[in-house]
Amino acid sequence: MRHFLHQIIQRDINLFLLFNQYHNHFFDIVMSFISGKYSWIPLYAFILFLIFRKFKLKKGLLILLSIIMLIILTDQTSVFLFKFTFLRFRPCYNPNIASLVHTVKLPGGRYGFISSHAANAFAFAFFTTLIFKNKLYTILIFFWAITVAYSRIYLGVHYPSDVFVGAVWGIFSAYLIFILLKNKIFKEQ
Repeated sequence: MRHFLHQIIQRDINLFLLFNQYHNHFFDIVMSFISGKYSWIPLYAFILFLIFRKFKLKKGLLILLSIIMLIILTDQTSVFLFKFTFLRFRPCYNPNIASLVHTVKLPGGRYGFISSHAANAFAFAFFTTLIFKNKLYTILIFFWAITVAYSRIYLGVHYPSDVFVGAVWGIFSAYLIFILLKNKIFKEQ
């Protein structure tokens, strides 16, 4: 079992190094923007506008509060439940490969399993997909979430497994919150 786990970790490292090796100054700027905390405020504002237009004030506020709860849930659990439990170094802090890692800016925390960015982005994408039930919206918002998740690998701060498990955790959390609130949101609609 230990050998099997070591093989999985080594494949994850190799995949990370493959994705992380292709970089240039232009994409350093683009990926830093994509990973930025405040870069997507216009997108969030537009989606909130769509929510309030479709669901009106009372249900719109319920959905907004649900999204806030969801992001707090995924963000905080990714840190306190996962990062502080597994204590897996981010690639840029892994002493075995740090010299091979292209990092644009060092992150604050040393541990990276799971990616909070991926968990938050996929939680937001999946929850709003369940709300809107629109094929084009689903394609676009998941393209956005995948881009955010990939940017974390590009920037040298997460392994592929960090973003994959973060995405799964985000989707699971979004589904859980949606199930809890589904009847209140879609009642009389």
